[in-house]
Amino acid sequence: MPLPVEIARQLTEEQIAFVKRSGLKSEVLEPGFVRLRMPLQGNQNHIGSMYAGALFTLAEIPGGALFLTSFDAQRFYPIIKEMSLRFRRPATGDIQVEARLSAEEIARLEEQASHQGKADYLLELQLTDGDGEVVAESRGHYQLRLR
Repeated sequence: MPLPVEIARQLTEEQIAFVKRSGLKSEVLEPGFVRLRMPLQGNQNHIGSMYAGALFTLAEIPGGALFLTSFDAQRFYPIIKEMSLRFRRPATGDIQVEARLSAEEIARLEEQASHQGKADYLLELQLTDGDGEVVAESRGHYQLRLR
């Protein structure tokens, strides 16, 4: 059974000390859908835009947040196998990302991991600024594993 929202929020925002220091916030945490935000403040680089590591963090964390809201953490755990990030334009304000997994995809992953011990899935995400402009695109290869 997925975790209650407040526990998922705490784990998403605070379990990893680096993420906690970044100020990342969970705006929406629901089964199959998450929206996260990374503040510019405290995450600026030498030219005043968002540091690439902060953008990478914002692109990677949704995989874990989706896991917490969609899967039984007592039966499964996630890993990331590969991640790429394409920068489109400077991020000069707070940046958000949304990630989704359909109920059908969640069920397929659970079924496959239950029978084969693991199941791969891909998350392709867009990181956007306050005007909805895409500042970066990510491609993450994740794996759900049976405990």
